[in-house]
Amino acid sequence: MKLQKLYSYVRQAVDDYNMIDEGDKIAVGMSGGKDSYTLLSALSGLRSFYPKHFEIIAITVDLGYEGFDTEKIREVCDKYDVEYYVVKTEISQMIGEAGCSLCGRLRKGAFGEKAKELGCNKLAYAHNEDDAIETMMLSLIYEGRFSSFEPVTRYDDTCLTLIRPLIYVTAGRVLSFAGEKKFPIIKNPCPFDGNTERNYVRCLIKEIEKHAPGTRNRMLTAIKKKIW
Repeated sequence: MKLQKLYSYVRQAVDDYNMIDEGDKIAVGMSGGKDSYTLLSALSGLRSFYPKHFEIIAITVDLGYEGFDTEKIREVCDKYDVEYYVVKTEISQMIGEAGCSLCGRLRKGAFGEKAKELGCNKLAYAHNEDDAIETMMLSLIYEGRFSSFEPVTRYDDTCLTLIRPLIYVTAGRVLSFAGEKKFPIIKNPCPFDGNTERNYVRCLIKEIEKHAPGTRNRMLTAIKKKIW
């Protein structure tokens, strides 16, 4: 996927859901994965031509796993002229057998606190179109309800707003873009990586798509009608 195409998808999502307002300061969550690099590239470029002025900074929450090096992320942020911050935590030692659920809550809390400290009013996550479909399937299978994340979520208790500018971008297009840019992907140090319920659901959706082509798009249509 070319850069101009990425801008097109992201600007459409930003406009459709009023994600960005004049004067926003947006904290971009940086994991060192392909999605977060793609989001950083899109928003850093959007700054130069979007009619509403906004700022971005980048934040990585270091979970405390040995060998997790953020220097390559810093180099990419410097290339895009984006301020970069690392939040050191000991989350890896706190989660035990609780796994992804507790880790996610603690990570989001650390990210939000740092963003507020730096004067941000919005957070940007790199969730893409496939993530939305997988989240819906996880909710349906494990919770018995039809639900997924929304493009924009407002948190009254923190006065922060979470936006997801990549919701119109498929995982395949993210992979293509990241490959073209040769981003320095940081391996996820989490021992649960690749062995989660989300990974199971991702494989399940692929199998269903093989059996009934077009299912993925129909799922997305249902999400847009019922949730977004």
